Amino acid sequence: MPKRTLTREQISKYAQLSPFELKNVFIELAQQVQDGPSGHRGKSSVQMLNAGRGNPNWVATGPREAFHALGYFALHESRRVWTADNLGGMPEKAGAGDRFDAFVRKHRDLDGVELLQKCVEHALDRFGFDKDAFVHELADCSIGDNYPVPDRIMPHAEKVIQGYLADEMFDKRPPAGNLSLFATEGGTAAMCYIFDSLMKNGLLRKGDKIALMVPVFTPYLEIPELDTYEFDVTLIEASMFAEQGVREWRYPTEEVAKLADPEIRLLCLVNPSNPPSLALSRRVVEQITDIVATKNPNLVIVTDDVYGTFVEGFRSIAADLPRNTLLVYSYSKHYGCTGWRIGVIGLNDDNVLDEQIAAFPQEQKERLDKRYGSLTLEPGKIKFIDRLVADSRQVALNHTAGLSLPQQVMISLFSLFDMLDEGQAYKLRLREIVRQRLDLLLEGARMKIADDAQRAGYYIELDLLAEAEREHGQEFAAFLQKNYEPVDPLFRLAEQTGVVLLNGGGFDGPEWSVRASLANLDDLDYLKIGHHLRAIFDDYVAEWRASKG
Repeated sequence: MPKRTLTREQISKYAQLSPFELKNVFIELAQQVQDGPSGHRGKSSVQMLNAGRGNPNWVATGPREAFHALGYFALHESRRVWTADNLGGMPEKAGAGDRFDAFVRKHRDLDGVELLQKCVEHALDRFGFDKDAFVHELADCSIGDNYPVPDRIMPHAEKVIQGYLADEMFDKRPPAGNLSLFATEGGTAAMCYIFDSLMKNGLLRKGDKIALMVPVFTPYLEIPELDTYEFDVTLIEASMFAEQGVREWRYPTEEVAKLADPEIRLLCLVNPSNPPSLALSRRVVEQITDIVATKNPNLVIVTDDVYGTFVEGFRSIAADLPRNTLLVYSYSKHYGCTGWRIGVIGLNDDNVLDEQIAAFPQEQKERLDKRYGSLTLEPGKIKFIDRLVADSRQVALNHTAGLSLPQQVMISLFSLFDMLDEGQAYKLRLREIVRQRLDLLLEGARMKIADDAQRAGYYIELDLLAEAEREHGQEFAAFLQKNYEPVDPLFRLAEQTGVVLLNGGGFDGPEWSVRASLANLDDLDYLKIGHHLRAIFDDYVAEWRASKG
């Protein structure tokens, strides 16, 4: 067995960290391998392969070129109003559409201008916008010369994003009613705003019972434990096996049935899941829908659907339960734009949150009227989606709330791009990329996963203990549990091969599972990772056999 730099006791202590903090320990160990024994960078032939984080290595170039082309038009509009050295004026709405057409004709060779024109024409055709008003919103917002007004989201941007969500999150079959949107700084901000406003409005209270569908993105596990919330958490575990040693990562009926408890006030899920990367089955969606209809009608659902575009025919649970569901969507993964920090919260205008607030006792209503009283003479009529906006800026700064306008333009262009043939081809290419990487990883690791048409494939979670039992029986699995910490394979990978993966137990998955992102490395790197994972696994087998000898 290779020499270890950490004892089992040290490894056990590190295992208490969040997976994303533990990742930094793995990176440090892997960096030492890459630098070589002398500590000089580049002296070792080992390449560090960090598949720990889900930041994709692809970039959607077309919509970005359109954005920058729009910027040139917007500055042209500014200088048209006022020109003095580096000083310009605010773009004007009247005639903006005709001036845009003239700009496109004059600058046909400008990168992105053709796609920008297609996006504008598609928006006018699909949504029936007034051309001057829409072009003016794009131009004025792209240079960011105004506060966001309306603060929640710009009017044309909201219609465009509603169309995108209808196509990609609802499989072109959106539920009845209007889906109001709040543009946020990605899914991260959306999570923070939702938990905060649910508490501020008394829809959740400290110590309330909530449910999480696990494994799940770690912050959904960690936020409820904060002293601000201290929620009583019920776990809905994806514990099903397709066969011995092969996890299905599906939810048994008896697990989902826990949601029938009317004391559970909130359900959080990531769909498709993170890290198993599977969309909810129709069986589970129908079971939850029945529970809401018959047992727990006021259940609030937060569904984080960032990976939905990676599954053919994906349809959010918000389509089946629009009255109960807060839809969170981030553009970060599909468009390779984690640095843009762009996402939305969606809530149907007909929803149980507003109903519950309206039914509060008078004393509670008066408390909330006092909180929001500076915003309107009738604070009781403020919808929950707008309370989210106010709370995001401590109410007092509501007049300067809202996602920055250039970010809203970028969201609009990403959304419109998806509606074009070019955007659909881009989507299919991304799906091919992650599936190819998954195949290469499994080829190298020689491990088995369940066939599933609902697999997004953005991540993969492999249960090494289940694989140990499948390949060599219960005796080998027991040997691993007795002699090693569940995260030991991850330390070995980092120390010996320079590979960085995350511990699945940190996502409330099986303790011996590992998570690999299939989004952030070159294709053949995943074949290498698979080979390294198999070599580490075989080392354990050799140690087990030696212990028997």
